[in-house]
Amino acid sequence: MTDNLPDNSGLNSPEPVTPSSQPPIFQIGRRGIAPITLGIIALTVLVFLLQSFTSYVLGYDLPEYWFAKINEFILQGQLWRLVTPILLHGNVLHILMNMYALFIIGPVIERSYGWRRFLALYLLAGVFGNVLSFLFTAEPSLGASTSIFGLIAAQAIYVFRNRTFFGRAAQPMLINIAIIIFINLAIGLIPGIDYWGHVGGLIGGLIFAWLAGPVFEVIVSPFGTTLMEKKGRQLSKVILLESILIALITLTKFIF
Repeated sequence: MTDNLPDNSGLNSPEPVTPSSQPPIFQIGRRGIAPITLGIIALTVLVFLLQSFTSYVLGYDLPEYWFAKINEFILQGQLWRLVTPILLHGNVLHILMNMYALFIIGPVIERSYGWRRFLALYLLAGVFGNVLSFLFTAEPSLGASTSIFGLIAAQAIYVFRNRTFFGRAAQPMLINIAIIIFINLAIGLIPGIDYWGHVGGLIGGLIFAWLAGPVFEVIVSPFGTTLMEKKGRQLSKVILLESILIALITLTKFIF
């Protein structure tokens, strides 16, 4: 979570259950491994081990010092601090909750969106959250929850835009996701938690998922009926568009 203190968003992000009433041809995520999710978890754990090691040896957290979201350093030009906080965590409970949430929801989104879109979603949602935190939260912050909120938002968009194929299962699934978001945003109001980082991650995920998320249609042919993804915007164009939006929002902090 992108917080000064660990929050509980991971504890309230269970994997959505695929309802039995859902058409067999259409499911949330195909079976199989999710290499990007596992890679992000592994990298994040390695960074946390480095944080712990430097804290023990040097007496302070070196990665946090160089890579956390610290507004005064960002204003001095250290813009990488809008990206790198998603790999940092404050303590063991903090990283456990975030990596648990990522382990549960990450594979579902990665299989549904594909690894390229999933990686872009994770990064852009994380950066969007850190940018809003930069604008509205003066305190330093760190954590992966900006990205995780983006994943939850992307799942909601995926179900909503393909609700025809989920049938009656779509409404309870969307309600379940809405409850998860509401609970975690409410928890984010606790002092010490970067509320605006969570909101920004949610917005960043919504924007990306609406512009680049998969939308399916039924294709009927002499060989049978199947589902095909509609041709949408090129991923590179969506990444560029959201990156420009992030840059413009960031610029306002330097101007005003």
